[in-house]
Parts: sequence; C-alpha cells; structure tokens
Amino acid sequence: MNFKQEIFKSVQDMVDRAVANCKADRTYKTIIKRITKKGYIITDRTGCDRTVQCCIPGLELREMQIVWVKEPMSDLKGIHICGVAGK
Repeated sequence: MNFKQEIFKSVQDMVDRAVANCKADRTYKTIIKRITKKGYIITDRTGCDRTVQCCIPGLELREMQIVWVKEPMSDLKGIHICGVAGK
C-alpha cells in the first residue's frame, strides 16, 4: 500500500470505532411477527426476536404489520414501538 492509502485506512478505522461506540437513539423499521399477552414480538437490529410494547395509546396493531421501533440511547432493553410505517 502507498502512504495515502495507509493514512486513509487508519482514519477510516478510527471513524468506524467511534460510530460503533456511539450512544444515540436508533429508530428503524421492523415487522410484528406475533402478538402475545406480554406484547408484540419483533426482530431487533441484531436479528434477535424481542417482546416489546407500543407507546401509542389505543393503537391496534396486527401481525405482519410494518412498524417503527426506537432504541433509546442504543439500549435494547428499552426498545418500543413508536409508530406505524407506510407501505
């Protein structure tokens, strides 16, 4: 590798590490797989199934519906449904 590529690679590695450790709210789309008495079963961003609650009062959700979920400060324990996604 030449000198410029080595510098670029080092900077890219530093940016990748900083982004990976970033603690911020993350919002993304997912699908409701099942509905149980404890809540809605969704797949989180890591690929694991999780039981979550919906923070919108009175909203009726159904299986296979696309929803927005939020992880407050990248905390998977606080994940919740925050909206219904369009088509």
